[in-house]
Amino acid sequence: MTVLSTAMLALAACAGNQVPPAYVSPGSTTASAPAVTDPQKVTVAFEPFTGAPGNIADELSRAIGTEARKQDLKLVRRVGAPATFRVNGYLSASGDQSSTTMFYVLDVVDSGGNRVHRIVGQETAPGSSGDPWAGPNSDTLSRAARRAVTELAAWIRS
Repeated sequence: MTVLSTAMLALAACAGNQVPPAYVSPGSTTASAPAVTDPQKVTVAFEPFTGAPGNIADELSRAIGTEARKQDLKLVRRVGAPATFRVNGYLSASGDQSSTTMFYVLDVVDSGGNRVHRIVGQETAPGSSGDPWAGPNSDTLSRAARRAVTELAAWIRS
């Protein structure tokens, strides 16, 4: 079993029934463009990330906020506030002393809770002994945020 497959299984175990059943390879998506006539009116709410320690999830959330502002993506930050789309994020990390890989799956759901798009990716980080979450650093999280927001914005604008 590959490292990616193992990590995705671990990710599924961490998130319980919340992780959608289908595995999608990195860079793949599962649906077509959103049925929204004006991309400038689209709002997005990121739900709390599942699978990562709080400090990693918080830093990734801040990095996503920074990238969203740079790419003119409108985020809704109030808990429970209405949004065109909500993003459920699942994170996992695997590695050893030489390198760590952080995996992420971001499921975009519509107001009815139906998954309409999936973003899957991974970022390599420095290695760590013991806890793989010690590997991902600010640079790793910034790269993940940049790639995820870029793909999300492109999908919304397509």
